[in-house]
Amino acid sequence: MTTAARAHSERRISPVFIGIAAVTAVTGWAVWTDFAASPGLAVFLFVVSAWIVSLCLHEYAHARTALHGGDISVGAKGYLTLNPLKYTHALLSIALPVIFVIMGGIGLPGGAVFIEMHRIRQRWKHSLVSAAGPLTNVLFAAVCTAPFWLGALDGVPVPFRLALAFLAMLQVTAAILNFLPVPGLDGYGVIEPWLSYKVRRQVEPFAPFGLLAVFVILWIPEVNGVFFDAIHGVMDALGVQQIEIYCGRDLFTFWDGQNEFCVAG
Repeated sequence: MTTAARAHSERRISPVFIGIAAVTAVTGWAVWTDFAASPGLAVFLFVVSAWIVSLCLHEYAHARTALHGGDISVGAKGYLTLNPLKYTHALLSIALPVIFVIMGGIGLPGGAVFIEMHRIRQRWKHSLVSAAGPLTNVLFAAVCTAPFWLGALDGVPVPFRLALAFLAMLQVTAAILNFLPVPGLDGYGVIEPWLSYKVRRQVEPFAPFGLLAVFVILWIPEVNGVFFDAIHGVMDALGVQQIEIYCGRDLFTFWDGQNEFCVAG
């Protein structure tokens, strides 16, 4: 195989990703048209599949930025195909985030593709590789909330609007959590190249536990309250009301039965 053919093969979109995107499109259509017998199930499938699409794009953004920064190994690892099965930590990148969405309605940051940072020379490129993932979540949130902040909700079916509100909240939580300057998260990856070698070595042993520490801290009621106040502040600024997020999550967790307030609304 020639170099050009191999490069093309390494960047061909995976049928797995195409399948997930197709599920997102079909279930989104089902929510929009009220075609599904169970709107809650349709919303659940739409949000979960769209969430997986965003996780794939998050990891792809890391890999693509690394490729342009000098790490040509990402192609051979399959990271440019958008195939979630190719990621270094499929459990952390896909399974756990989906489980956290189902259980707690929070956008857990994905795992990580393995970037060979020694191939990337400039410090600002190191920072950009780390920032590319959560910036993808920011872009995804902007797209989901566009009908809200553009005042273009006329004609948008209520279940679809609520599903978008909940999906956007997940993207905002993922972006904010990812940008925290905590070892193991992308926010720390942004600042790490600018730290001294001594500081990096001291922090390195704590990196595997950074995400766990964040979630332990979020269990503290006062911290949890401040965190979600910040989330709702961002969503309010984007034109999404808290009740829309609440009822979107209520639809998503269809197995619990729908809240009478949301049904009445």
